Amino acid sequence: MERPRILHMFTPGQQMSPFDINMAADAGYQIIVPYCEVGLDRITGLTQDTIFSRGPKGVARTGIFIGGRDAQLAADMLERARTSMVKPFVVSAMADPSGAYTTAAAMVACVEAALKRHHGRGLEGQRVVILGGTGPVGRVAGVIAAGAGAEVYLSSRNGIDAAQEAADETGQRFGVKLHGLSGGDPDAVRRSIADADVLLACAAAGVQVVSREALGAATRLKVAADVNAVPPEGIAGVGVMDDAKPLAGTQAVAIGALAVGNVKYQTQHRLLVQMCEAEKAQVLSFPEAFAVARAFLVEQAGKTA
Repeated sequence: MERPRILHMFTPGQQMSPFDINMAADAGYQIIVPYCEVGLDRITGLTQDTIFSRGPKGVARTGIFIGGRDAQLAADMLERARTSMVKPFVVSAMADPSGAYTTAAAMVACVEAALKRHHGRGLEGQRVVILGGTGPVGRVAGVIAAGAGAEVYLSSRNGIDAAQEAADETGQRFGVKLHGLSGGDPDAVRRSIADADVLLACAAAGVQVVSREALGAATRLKVAADVNAVPPEGIAGVGVMDDAKPLAGTQAVAIGALAVGNVKYQTQHRLLVQMCEAEKAQVLSFPEAFAVARAFLVEQAGKTA
């Protein structure tokens, strides 16, 4: 009898995301077991319980998924799970806390594609300002963009100290250079975006971080992307369906929440399928998510060429 495909889902939160459970089922997992309020200290024991019970052949049909809401803790949990395995008892593992990894990957990939399409260049050397940059999506988007060669600034409504602390902490954890900017008041926002080539709005749903008036200060702007699907828009004038559509009053193009969301969905689905069907163990985090998002956008561009 063929062994079932089992996914063990660990989260430090009170419940595993129903979204992620649905995605796992649609990717082909037959048995999905959530474990809640799991701290970093429990990962080794749970991982070793996962691997040793299935044998060298069964591990290929077994996976671990790390959820939660903390991007850095999820990375630590994924690494702890990886280092807790003992060959040949090695299973695939993936982290995507609150969808932050796949959302950030999709957002940056969409921006990169728009830059290449409209300006003939990618992210290298571009000044990227991330509004709501201290949250999980903002931090991960910053790391991905910096890894692609951008000069990245995380902006916080709580002022420069909070922004710089998040930039230093995140940059040190993931090995990139990030900078902090204050977005604490309208004047600070205008100053922070004045020299931006790219704006990423990663603030809470329903919070506008860049007004139409403030947007006028961004005279160098090439691309504005917003993951907020709840009115008002995070960046004034960016519609949820916009997919590199001209942004009124600027020379830039806009990328909206649903355009990013489509790429995010495809990215997460493909990663879960890859993990589910892999013959050899996979470890999937936001670099892998970014690679998949890029590949998906290349595919889509080929279909419309």
